[in-house]
Amino acid sequence: MSFRKNCGRLALALCLSVGFMGGGDADAADRASVSSTRVDLVRRIHEPDYGKEKAGDVKQAMEKKAVKKKVEKKDAEGMMMRRWEVESRDTGGTLLFSDSPEYVSRDGILYADTVSGDARILYYHLNDTDQRKKVAVVLQNPQDVPATVTVTRGGDSAPSEDYLKVGKATQTAYFRSRMHDVIYLKPGEKRVLQGAMDQRVLRPGQLVYGVYDFSAANKVKVSVIMYPENVSPYVFIEGAKVLPKDEQRLRGTFHGMDRVITSVKPYDGAKEGAVYIPLVDDVWDTYREGVDATDGSKVVNCGNYGVSYRLQIPTAGNGRTKYALSPLGGVYAGAMVARVSQGNPHVFLTPSGRTYFGDRAVSDKEYAAMENAREQGFELLTETTEQADLGDYANFVPVTFEFSPPGASNLPVNFILMPASP
Repeated sequence: MSFRKNCGRLALALCLSVGFMGGGDADAADRASVSSTRVDLVRRIHEPDYGKEKAGDVKQAMEKKAVKKKVEKKDAEGMMMRRWEVESRDTGGTLLFSDSPEYVSRDGILYADTVSGDARILYYHLNDTDQRKKVAVVLQNPQDVPATVTVTRGGDSAPSEDYLKVGKATQTAYFRSRMHDVIYLKPGEKRVLQGAMDQRVLRPGQLVYGVYDFSAANKVKVSVIMYPENVSPYVFIEGAKVLPKDEQRLRGTFHGMDRVITSVKPYDGAKEGAVYIPLVDDVWDTYREGVDATDGSKVVNCGNYGVSYRLQIPTAGNGRTKYALSPLGGVYAGAMVARVSQGNPHVFLTPSGRTYFGDRAVSDKEYAAMENAREQGFELLTETTEQADLGDYANFVPVTFEFSPPGASNLPVNFILMPASP
């Protein structure tokens, strides 16, 4: 998305640029039009011959086509992968998402809401002024009893003009972290979520991005602010006003900050061949809907940023399964976690060895083969398909992967399973 919400060739920003503000018939028409546009755009990747069926029939049409083909089918250009059937459910606490305005041209409150229990805050903002600024998450106890906030996980990175580097570094830090920072708040007291936030300066044009999980024993107001370099965040917030959203409207509160994806049928590579699971395409993996607490409007998280995915696909057979992540929308830079049974988590960089991937040029011949595969409801796996290796594991050992759409990257992606080479 270059975290400007382009989401590569899909231009997923459309889902918020029209509205979702609620109201009269015009708004309803806009929402219907945007929903149809999203489906059409995604089908350009999964099924370019999308005009032959109605957008609402996309799943049924693709499933019928998949049934007619064998998964192991190959042609001169590579191997056909069929989509693996999965189920998903949303669970967990509350996600607070602050990315609008993304390019911040003046001081103010970027997002704010009051939460209790388990929560996650994701903020992503760029200093679009000609002065040095700071961005911080401020916690405030609005009640007349003490409150306790425990930060359990989180990460950010040094501000930079290299947005892909910032996105990858923040996600890697988040996945590698385990924290237990306890913050005590007296009635009415304010504290920054992390002390380093008030020490970090953004020069003009620099981006800051952070993700933190925490649990609040009582209600706590959470505010993301941009403020002058030499002003106390606690003094500033007293007179600060909420800044208007930009045209993308990507901020809000979303209940159910985690998504669990699994399948009823175990995957056996010897029988099934290579398969894929589309992630964050808003056709098979839908976007989260929420509310902008600053004005009560309905919003859609185009890209599911801040949502933590747990991919738990059972496997069967005597062999091993190899896993990979493949970008579809353009350049991508992030990380994922694999946990074998109850063992320690392993963080994979996606990709490793370089900052990003997804920028490879496709030949006319390969593109034609890919288009032909998609017309049949398949993805084409070739020797030149860009993939980030996520390891291979014995089929009798349960493996859980953790994924989250990284800031500054393009979407969607494919999560790929295939039989490992003996």
